[in-house]
Amino acid sequence: MKTIRSNFPNLLTCLNISAGTLAIITASYGIGDLWGLKGFQWAFIFIAIGALADFFDGFSARLLNAYSQVGKELDSLCDVVTFGVAPCIVLFFLLRSMAVDPWLCWTTILIPVSAAYRLARFNVDSRQSVNFIGMPVPANAIFWIGYAALIWRGVEFLSIWYVFLPFLIVECWLMNSGIKMFSLKIKDYSVKNNLPVCLVVIATAIFCFALGTSGLFWVIIFYVLCSLALTKQK
Repeated sequence: MKTIRSNFPNLLTCLNISAGTLAIITASYGIGDLWGLKGFQWAFIFIAIGALADFFDGFSARLLNAYSQVGKELDSLCDVVTFGVAPCIVLFFLLRSMAVDPWLCWTTILIPVSAAYRLARFNVDSRQSVNFIGMPVPANAIFWIGYAALIWRGVEFLSIWYVFLPFLIVECWLMNSGIKMFSLKIKDYSVKNNLPVCLVVIATAIFCFALGTSGLFWVIIFYVLCSLALTKQK
């Protein structure tokens, strides 16, 4: 029983990378049909499953007091796949389907590179136990899901190089910046102590109800702005 309890968070982490791998496979279908949806839409679903597994592996580790160095390293390795490589592949094939300049598709490799570097820094930085320094990689993936959904909904100017590149550079910089961003972990049952989290949850409900998946683009912008306003930066 003790072995099962101590390894349960790692099982959820493995679900994360499994979902991330499926996201990469389905994203390679691009706008092609797959099981009743477009390939990149399935990738959205699998990235979302990976995000849920990522949240609950940390939650279960705290609940079961099942922290381990292996679990910490495994979590980062899985996050690179699900929240770094998968959104890169989504954007690569979606941009390619938009008949943009071919070189632009290849710039998406900056996403997993920046995500991997951010996670490596996170693993050796003891200051990030409560809040984050730089944008967490799951938030980066959520942003790009919303961005891709906007393109698919017809906001095609987002695929123009002089629009896409600035977003790409800023997002990669945010992951490795010194900006403090609040964690979305629930601290207790007090609304006051979890006000930033409550605001993001409410914003997510509003944006996604109004705009569907593309609302995630605005959710992450809201999250960044809230972090700047509500988190001491010095």
